[in-house]
Amino acid sequence: MQLDVEHLKDFIVDSGLVSREDISFASDEADRKNTTFGEELINSGKISENDYRRMVAYVLGIPFTSLQNQKIDLSILSIIPEPIARKHNIIAYNKSPTGDLEVAMLDPQDLEAIQFVEKKAGLRILARLTDVDSMRDALAQYQKSLKSEFGDIIASESKKIGKSDVRGLASDIALGVVSAESSEEDLKKLAEDIPIVRIVDSLLEHAILQGASDIHIEPFEKQLIIRYRIDGILHDAMLIPANAAPGIVARIKVLSRLRLDEKRLPQDGRFKIERAMNAGAGVSFRVSLLPTYYGEKVVMRLLPDSTNGYTLESLGFHGIGLEWLHEGMRKTTGIILATGPTGSGKTTTLYTMIDILNTPDVNISTIEDPIEYQMGRVNQTQVKPEIGLTFGQGLRALMRQDPNIIMVGEIRDKETAGLAINAALTGHLVLSTLHTNSSAGAIPRLVDMGVESFLLVSTLDVVIAQRLVRRLHKGEKYFLSPVELGKLAKTVDLDRVLAMLKEEKIVDPNTTWDKVPFFKPKSSPEVPDGYKGRIGIHEVLKVTSAIKDFVIKGATSEQIEVEAKRAGMHMMVEDGIFKAVQGVTSIEEVLRVISE
Repeated sequence: MQLDVEHLKDFIVDSGLVSREDISFASDEADRKNTTFGEELINSGKISENDYRRMVAYVLGIPFTSLQNQKIDLSILSIIPEPIARKHNIIAYNKSPTGDLEVAMLDPQDLEAIQFVEKKAGLRILARLTDVDSMRDALAQYQKSLKSEFGDIIASESKKIGKSDVRGLASDIALGVVSAESSEEDLKKLAEDIPIVRIVDSLLEHAILQGASDIHIEPFEKQLIIRYRIDGILHDAMLIPANAAPGIVARIKVLSRLRLDEKRLPQDGRFKIERAMNAGAGVSFRVSLLPTYYGEKVVMRLLPDSTNGYTLESLGFHGIGLEWLHEGMRKTTGIILATGPTGSGKTTTLYTMIDILNTPDVNISTIEDPIEYQMGRVNQTQVKPEIGLTFGQGLRALMRQDPNIIMVGEIRDKETAGLAINAALTGHLVLSTLHTNSSAGAIPRLVDMGVESFLLVSTLDVVIAQRLVRRLHKGEKYFLSPVELGKLAKTVDLDRVLAMLKEEKIVDPNTTWDKVPFFKPKSSPEVPDGYKGRIGIHEVLKVTSAIKDFVIKGATSEQIEVEAKRAGMHMMVEDGIFKAVQGVTSIEEVLRVISE
């Protein structure tokens, strides 16, 4: 099946959805950027992705099918393994009366996927085109069946632990009755008990399927509470009998290579699942153990092995802020800072920039605590304060390694700040993070650390401040009333936001706020709260000549912010409302995150 692009263009114009001028512009952009006509037409906002797919299906002569709210028989769904289904966006959903297998795809021209399924199933494949929402709903059905399976495993294995009647040490191991004086060998046996191993394995896979960023295992008197942090919000996942707690903790210690007999002091470790279900590649778990009254609390951070595939656009950057970032990254010297509280995505932003900068002609070195993502061709060093390897010591060593680009995990003190400034002055591009609430606040913070103003203005180029907001899974359109607009205007400069929307052609030039749609979360069985995934809202401060003058004069963060806005910087809340108009998130979510 070969798509006749010119025929498709004519058909789209004839449909009346897109003008001939917009078609020509998208074609020219595709040629200039070396992308496809379809990508540029969708990105321009002139046609929705689903409408475009329907047009393609018509031109190719392929039936279009919607799988939304359609329950697929598990025996048919499982004909295609989940990793293949996710990689190629292909779902088996029906067997025709003749015994042929109907599959829904986002790209029916993916012959590799069709041939694989045909060979595996031993059936003739009938390809159907579907839309993104249908594919997302269908793929979620894999998760639903697996979640049920893992829940059953955990429930059954927990009962085995509670009902064990084996005598002696084996009984103590099974029941979790292990004293503080137990030998490391006894604890190791406990960690290798089959029910315990199955419970921990299931917990980890379940967390990955849920899209969790953290797992909390919290011991209490009568039960062990398991909670997952999903899209920044903690949720109760399951309750396990308290007598399973010592075994679960021991198992995690074994995986993390931590001391089994140490229960009085905090411990930190790490382990990795090479090929995790629903993750496509390996997932690393950063482990922290803390003694509490009823036992050791465990928190595990889930970290994908790489950030490959991320782009600054996919993280939420756009417009003039995106231009300033790319301009700063093209320089060979200077400092780019990402600021925000813990868990706001700063490290992911820096790694995405490093991924873009990571070409064979540059040497990139990092000093981090901890190393969150592993990247090819990047020399990553872990801080170890207990042996004297601090950020300062590590940065001094990196300077002797002939780097072009240096990433410092965090600027925490005067020494690290001074060394980062010196690195930028001596011909290096430096990326780092800082804990401040706003981009303008980063400059007085560095001055408070003892950095000389004249050195700061000579090196600091771009400062990013960011937060993460939850994405709408399915949005319900509505319009704000005059009263609601008045309340919103007290929080955000609506005139600036409307100008931004018009500048980036999100709304028509003559649109007023009463005609601008917003979106509310829409509940569904798969996503009860209506949100799934997160995206950044940002403010990007370009250190202009005027701002440098303000810094030399000792200006406050408020004065710097006013000047940055005059130069074109969009505030985080303004960026949030911008994304709310696009249907990416909701006003309520933006205001919740900004007020935290």
